[in-house]
Amino acid sequence: MAAKKKPLGIVKKKAAKKPPETSSLELHEQICAIRYENIEKRLESGSARFIRMEASIYGLYAAIIGLYLLEKLI
Repeated sequence: MAAKKKPLGIVKKKAAKKPPETSSLELHEQICAIRYENIEKRLESGSARFIRMEASIYGLYAAIIGLYLLEKLI
């Protein structure tokens, strides 16, 4: 008969470090891309708001000139 072998004990394996899925530079680029996208959206909405304000100013100019001409006619 073969002699029983003694268990050598539990051998702990060192956990292999998984490489990060994204490097810190790639993560920074992703965050900045999101920020710039949001900035671009805000600029576009601000541009639309200024176009409306510009139109109302032109309307006000027309009203002032129209009232001036109406006053001159009366």
